Amino acid sequence: MKLKYIVSIIVAFIVISAAVFVALLQNQSDSDMIDEDITPDDEKPDPVGDLTFPDAVNAFAFDIFREVHEVNEDNLFISPYSIFTALAMTYEGARGETADEMANVLSVEQDNESFHSYMKNLYEVLNTKNAEYNISTANALWVKENFQLLEAYLTIIQEYYGGDATEVDYSNPVESAAIINQWVENQTNGLIKDLITADAISPLTALILTNAIYFKGIWETQFDPVNTTNRTFEVSSGTSIEAPTMNLVGTEDVFYYTETDDLQILELPYTGDNISMIILLPKNNDLSPIIDTIESDMFSEWIGSMVETNVDIHLPKFKVETSYSLSDYLIELGMNIPFTSSADFSGITGGRDLFISKVIHKAFIDVNEEGTEAAAATAVIMELTVNGGSSRIVFDCDHPFMYLIQHKQTGTILFMGSINDPLA
Repeated sequence: MKLKYIVSIIVAFIVISAAVFVALLQNQSDSDMIDEDITPDDEKPDPVGDLTFPDAVNAFAFDIFREVHEVNEDNLFISPYSIFTALAMTYEGARGETADEMANVLSVEQDNESFHSYMKNLYEVLNTKNAEYNISTANALWVKENFQLLEAYLTIIQEYYGGDATEVDYSNPVESAAIINQWVENQTNGLIKDLITADAISPLTALILTNAIYFKGIWETQFDPVNTTNRTFEVSSGTSIEAPTMNLVGTEDVFYYTETDDLQILELPYTGDNISMIILLPKNNDLSPIIDTIESDMFSEWIGSMVETNVDIHLPKFKVETSYSLSDYLIELGMNIPFTSSADFSGITGGRDLFISKVIHKAFIDVNEEGTEAAAATAVIMELTVNGGSSRIVFDCDHPFMYLIQHKQTGTILFMGSINDPLA
């Protein structure tokens, strides 16, 4: 076994999130069930280009995971659902070329009532209490004191994303970060802590959009801890370790399974049969080609080909905690203007006074004999452009400063000085 097996397992968890967006996969052999769970009146969602909404969300999932994988060799774990939702709330207020770039990355059209209904129903499904597993998600807006957002924008966030707006004092970054972080911690059962650091908040911070998601599920067929043993895990060519490995061998249990020339694919369902883990295991121990080429249609085809099979399973126990700054990855995907002062988020405030400064993501997962506990949170931090805003910049000369006198026509500096003590 190889280190890349762990990565293959981690990829499986983007699929957990993907399975969540596509409305809690209930039966691999019946893809129609995906849409039925989260669309009203049992209607399939309208297509976005050539994609349905679940396909669009999954396409984003594979795209963002691929970008993160390209520059990270460690164990990876993200919640594409959380990232997509936080960005979708931001996208609701984008206009012009800013909206066009976000649309290309998210594969979603604006002013689309079908998409709004999809997100609303998905939110409600994920927050429906279930006795057999625990899953929940939450959204919130954190607004600079006395900074006005458009009522129309607030209505969209409240109605379709279940998100409320709370005023915070960003002039006190330690306190405001603590308020947001406490909300995230509460929504993730204490698993995601300190999502936002105080230094991520600047005097220009005006709005932070957050999403949090939590999941805890029990395997439908649990692994007996008695059978957990240390087995060789090949970390890299010529290097191996002994890893605690769960084993389910020689049982009468059947699992949905399929394979390609290069890949074995296994579903491990959680109780309730609404959520499952999908494990993608390369036959040649090299995961990179799979990550480089996987796409939503390909994944759907694999899921559709699964059949019930007797499988002997060896799965390492693992626990992964990750933290990412996603701005560069999103820029690589084509979301450029939203991160510049040229951004147009006038659908949020009525003016072109906001841009995205940072997108922060943290995630946690623990996989053991009983089941899985996972959580993630995303924050989109928006700042005021220097020349745009209904808010004023504070320039407080209450400490030493330097000054100069310049001849404006020629640009010549005529005088230059500094003040350390104005009373001296």
